Amino acid sequence: MAFLRRFWPIALPFICVVFCAAQDNYEIQVYGAETVAPGATMVELHSNYTAIGRSMPLNGVAPTNHAVHETIEITQGWNEWFETGFYIFTSARSGQGWDWVGDHIRPRVRAPEKWKWPVGVSLSTEIGYQRPLYSEDTWTIEIRPIIDKQLGPWYLSFNPTVDRALVGLNTGKGFEFSPNFKFSYNLTRQIAGGLEYYGAVGPVPGFDPFAEQEQQFFPTIDLDVSPKWEINFGVGLGVTHATDHLIVKGIVGYRFDHLNIRHWLHGSR
Repeated sequence: MAFLRRFWPIALPFICVVFCAAQDNYEIQVYGAETVAPGATMVELHSNYTAIGRSMPLNGVAPTNHAVHETIEITQGWNEWFETGFYIFTSARSGQGWDWVGDHIRPRVRAPEKWKWPVGVSLSTEIGYQRPLYSEDTWTIEIRPIIDKQLGPWYLSFNPTVDRALVGLNTGKGFEFSPNFKFSYNLTRQIAGGLEYYGAVGPVPGFDPFAEQEQQFFPTIDLDVSPKWEINFGVGLGVTHATDHLIVKGIVGYRFDHLNIRHWLHGSR
């Protein structure tokens, strides 16, 4: 925590940009294969700001330009191979106020470490509802295989995700391919610099034309200040017409175990 105290004066201006401006795109994250430990609870705040985005409504969906999206993610670990996550999505934009957007639930299974596979492997399935003001599709499902590997100072993760609309404008498209990729390098024991890629290329097997695909690249920083904390910052650049062109994102998460929760409850009485 001494490092955190030293880093705080440097980090504060950037954190203010992320959390005090305005944000978009709910949860921007490339998943690692590891699940939350049995009996532990992970609480995360995903904060994103679309600095340059779509300025007009499209198919009844609100503009993204200068929109704030704050997402609360709560994940419970049940055993060494299974966890369940729950999301609460919110949005704020000048002239629209602060709104509830929707909720998702995400069960995930993994290959336990005792299997000694050469790479980390897990499978996430996410299903949920979004209000029509914020999504062309109100009910959606996502299937996300996750493969990752730590190679010395290098970390690699690949999420070859497929998703589909269950209710909404795009139900006829079937499953669509949305690959995510991340690599990072440990610059110090506490700081890793990396690059994250997020794509949405269209239906399987017939992809959309490149200009209609979503293609985003996020240079990122990950801070390892404690095993209980997850801290990630990034600035995303969209490279196609269909993509929001500039997004700032931040993730701050904390892991609670049973002892911590019992101590907090006992101390609050």
